[in-house]
Amino acid sequence: MEDISLHILDIAENSIAAQAKKIEIRIQESQKKDILSLEIEDDGKGMDRETLKKALDPFFTTKKTRRFGFGLSLLSESARAAEGSFQIESHPGKGTKIKATFKASHIDTLPMGDIPQTIITLIMGHPEIDINYTHKTDEDKYAIDTKDIKAQLNGLPINSPKILRFIRNNIMEGIATIRR
Repeated sequence: MEDISLHILDIAENSIAAQAKKIEIRIQESQKKDILSLEIEDDGKGMDRETLKKALDPFFTTKKTRRFGFGLSLLSESARAAEGSFQIESHPGKGTKIKATFKASHIDTLPMGDIPQTIITLIMGHPEIDINYTHKTDEDKYAIDTKDIKAQLNGLPINSPKILRFIRNNIMEGIATIRR
C-alpha cells in the first residue's frame, strides 16, 4: 500500500465485512515523541484465537472472493520497516483492534495520503456504519463522528453529495488546523 489512508480503507472494509456497525479510526502524530500511530477498532464479529494467529499471514484470508489477505501483513511490515510496531487484539463477538506505530522521521514511514477522501469513501459506500475519526497532534485534536452528524440531518442521507462535501471540507479544515 502506498500510504496510511489506503491501509485505513482496507482495514475498515475488513471491519465492515466482519459486520461492524461502528468503526473508530484514531491517528496520533507526535513530533515530540517522533511517533505516528494508527488505531482502528471495530465492534464486528471478531476473530477466534486460531484465526487471529493466521491474520498476518499474507496467504490466509477468510474472504471467498480471493485467495490472499495482504492488508494486515502489509501494514505490519510497513510499521516494522519504519522502526515501529504492530498489534492486533480480537475477541469473538466483541470486535477487533489494530494498532500500528511508526517512527515518524524514519525514511520508510508511509505518507498520510488522502484521509478525507478515505473517510468519504467509507461513508459513501456504507452510510449505515458509524465512523468515528480522531486525529491528534502534540498540541491539538480534531474529531468527527458520523453518528452525531446523522442525528442532525433530519432524514437527509449522510451519503448525499451535499453532506459528503460538507464532511470532506470539515475534515480537511480540521486536519489543517491541528497541523499548524
